[in-house]
Amino acid sequence: MSETEATPAPLPSPFERIGGRPAMQAIADRFYDLMEADPAYAELRAIHAADLAPMRAALPSFLAGWAGGPRDWFEANPGKCMVSMHAPFPIDHRTAGQWADAMRRAIAQAPVADRDVAEAMADVLARMAHGMGRGTERG
Repeated sequence: MSETEATPAPLPSPFERIGGRPAMQAIADRFYDLMEADPAYAELRAIHAADLAPMRAALPSFLAGWAGGPRDWFEANPGKCMVSMHAPFPIDHRTAGQWADAMRRAIAQAPVADRDVAEAMADVLARMAHGMGRGTERG
């Protein structure tokens, strides 16, 4: 490559496009606010610890690394993934659906820089959540 040819700038990551750490924090905060306050998510809330503070702190870091940002969560949890970390919990299709719905709402309500990336993120996270559901649908 000659000196006059410029190296193309790397494309921004989804993390950067969505708004970085502040957007991920806003999504996580809204998600846990919904889970705590909306009776539609009562079963989902019931399978979580009484104190959501550790999860409120961890989720933005997971989302950041997953979306191409700082990999702090992954470095702090080597070899772990969301599916294996949630395997011990009683996640059925109903609670997986509640998680996916709350996350979709949180992303839709959060101030993000790129709505297309946010919607794509919501779709992928919903598929991941539904993939964790086991057993039969109740109700």
